[in-house]
Amino acid sequence: MTKEIWINLPVKDVKKSKEFFIQLGFSLNPRHGNTDDKASLVIGDKNVIVMLFPEPTFKKFTGNEIADTKQGTEVLISIDAESKEEVDEIVKKAVKAGGTIYGKPHDQGWMYGAGFADLDGHRWNVLYMDMSKMPEE
Repeated sequence: MTKEIWINLPVKDVKKSKEFFIQLGFSLNPRHGNTDDKASLVIGDKNVIVMLFPEPTFKKFTGNEIADTKQGTEVLISIDAESKEEVDEIVKKAVKAGGTIYGKPHDQGWMYGAGFADLDGHRWNVLYMDMSKMPEE
């Protein structure tokens, strides 16, 4: 059975991207080397791993071109928050660290969220969901 999920992302500058995610509250993964050539970070209590690789390295092991994040979205990574305030805090940290907002905070009653793009244009959704208010289908 699957034990972990690793999200591998190509980045232009590993050092700058690593600092960006540390400023958001991600932690360095002590089990994997963090060098100028790669970085391993952990997201949340479920220990989802984000691996950052220089674009040429990523391209070499995928055998594919790198998606142009200015022209399209190759993936939307969603992370949960414990409150509306935490959504706002994470997005504020992302902007302060050099990211951009692509989706302003919005409230749907039972779900509150916002979206930001990291330094390389990868899109992230931050969501708080109050399941007790979720509409019944």
